[in-house]
Amino acid sequence: MNRRIVVKIGSSSITSEEGGLNRAHIRFFADELASLQASGHQVLLVSSGAIAAGFRRVGYAARPKLVHEKQASAAVGQALLMEAYQEAFAAHGIAAAQILLTRPDFGNRQRALNAQLTIEELLKLRAVPIINENDTVAVDEIKFGENDSLSALVANLVKASGLYILTDIEGLFTADPRKDASARKIERVDVISEALYRIAGGAGSAVGTGGMRSKIEAARIAMGGGVATFVGRVTEPGDLVAAVAGSGRGTYFASSLHSLPAKKQWIGFLSVPQGRVAVDAGAEAALLNGGRSLLPAGVLSAEGDFHPGDVIEVVSADGRILGRGVSNYNAWQITAVAGLSSEDASRRVDVSRVEVIHRDEWVTTYVPKEAELS
Repeated sequence: MNRRIVVKIGSSSITSEEGGLNRAHIRFFADELASLQASGHQVLLVSSGAIAAGFRRVGYAARPKLVHEKQASAAVGQALLMEAYQEAFAAHGIAAAQILLTRPDFGNRQRALNAQLTIEELLKLRAVPIINENDTVAVDEIKFGENDSLSALVANLVKASGLYILTDIEGLFTADPRKDASARKIERVDVISEALYRIAGGAGSAVGTGGMRSKIEAARIAMGGGVATFVGRVTEPGDLVAAVAGSGRGTYFASSLHSLPAKKQWIGFLSVPQGRVAVDAGAEAALLNGGRSLLPAGVLSAEGDFHPGDVIEVVSADGRILGRGVSNYNAWQITAVAGLSSEDASRRVDVSRVEVIHRDEWVTTYVPKEAELS
């Protein structure tokens, strides 16, 4: 069956520890992607590596830490990265297309649609869209998990069949296999829990920033869009084809049985919250387990400067993030009615709906504490 596939490659897979591109590795990955395309699949590539490719060329001895130094490195490195990909894919008669995105591009529905339509046209032309974060302008996004979350957002945007996040470790283990001989590989994950995050480490290499934790978060985002995810290693010819076929060297994350509709995907994962409200235990239970709307009586406090129609984050009394939703109130109105009954709240402020967040515009993002690992 022909599928739409998003492949994510990190800096450590295509650059050296000292900086600069490993063109042999880039040719290898181009060969693997070309094989998938030749078998009828539509292929998108999310590739990190601009900063790692450029920092030596501009004169830095090691990967820079200051934002403006990273941006300068990325400005040079992105051109070098695309040049290498163009050359590698040209050997297969495939055009490589550059698309640079930032988080706000997904938060704005029109810009996200424009990106989606461009990608659709490129796939129709059998080009390979190569997507990277625009590190030269995205100040906060330079610290954005080595493009792992970006790859999940792209997979959801284009309604991909699968997301394949390639790394230098053969999937998720109960401990770091490079340090602990008793580490056991987790073959499949059906539910992402706090336990899974706890066993994930930090950044994996000197040239990259994305550790296993960010890959778990990417899988969680992809699950929300109904996209299955593979996290693992591809080093030999045929490895990527095997991963797509279900026999890869890594961990498979199942897609959710109930993928979110497009609007809720935007609320839960693409939007940028404009504020937050804290809620009591009763409201927490109603939102997480009862499928109920958030009413003024359950609100403890509000932060930020938001307005009706803005997406806000909802946290528990002890600060745990529960989810996101579209507010029907201004921030000051929520402060004025916090803890009041719906009847008293409607007398206190003039709003179109008494619910602070209606259940149809609410998305739970809370991660449960435990889940069985297989």
